[in-house]
Amino acid sequence: MIIWLASYPKSGNTWVRHFLASLIYSGLGKNGLDKLGFIMQYPKRDQFEKLVTNFSDFNQIKKNWINSQNIINSDKKIKLFKTHNALLKLGEDKFTDEKNTLGAIYIVRDPRNVISSIFYHFNLSSMDEALSFILEEENFIFGSPKNKFNYPLHTLISSWKTNYNSWKNIGKNFLLVKYEELILNPNNEFKKIANHIANIINMKFSDQHIAKCISESSFKSLKELEEKNGFIESIYDQNNIKKKFFNLGPQNDWKKNLDKKYIKKIETSFKNEMRELGYI
Repeated sequence: MIIWLASYPKSGNTWVRHFLASLIYSGLGKNGLDKLGFIMQYPKRDQFEKLVTNFSDFNQIKKNWINSQNIINSDKKIKLFKTHNALLKLGEDKFTDEKNTLGAIYIVRDPRNVISSIFYHFNLSSMDEALSFILEEENFIFGSPKNKFNYPLHTLISSWKTNYNSWKNIGKNFLLVKYEELILNPNNEFKKIANHIANIINMKFSDQHIAKCISESSFKSLKELEEKNGFIESIYDQNNIKKKFFNLGPQNDWKKNLDKKYIKKIETSFKNEMRELGYI
């Protein structure tokens, strides 16, 4: 069955993913950012190879969400998958179901900081376009030779609000993680994540091992690894030059960097969710 590591884009998913890969799969022959390969992204082309004839057709993909997961889970093993897909049901097509899902960790980040990371990462032309991006309910990221969003398959992320609301009610073995708490209290928050996973998969992790994985997965360490060896998941800018994936991180501060008109629009559009999360 699948444990989902879910989030809206640019909310700290890769950070937590590296920690979990280090925690669970240490000693299996991958080091540095290569550890991320133990926790693959969903949806990806190879997960739908025998189910879909046109990988550009989202209707074929969504009709086979459950079918692909049934195949993935046919070996009866526990797996972790990263996803940015909203947990939605479109007509008769569910993103996942109880048969295939064992639990979920959802990482949420203040949308006033998400917007600038979105602007940078996706090579958007303006902050107005970035604002439209996080507000858009029918928003997709996907990979295509003609598309600048370098993702494997059509991924329906929806708006920041809908993405968060869709996952928070999954109920089964659910843990909500706030990006801001990871920055302020990394030892407490990552240990909470480790304990959550340990309870689900029936494993034990020593405090020493958890501390080592926290250190290896710090933003500073990940940034240094990217500068030294590059990172396969970073994307190219308009000049076909690879951009830094680990860019500002904790230094991205909306209070200093974001225009008041965007702050007001975000706080108005996401008022209920931001109050619920303690952001306003």
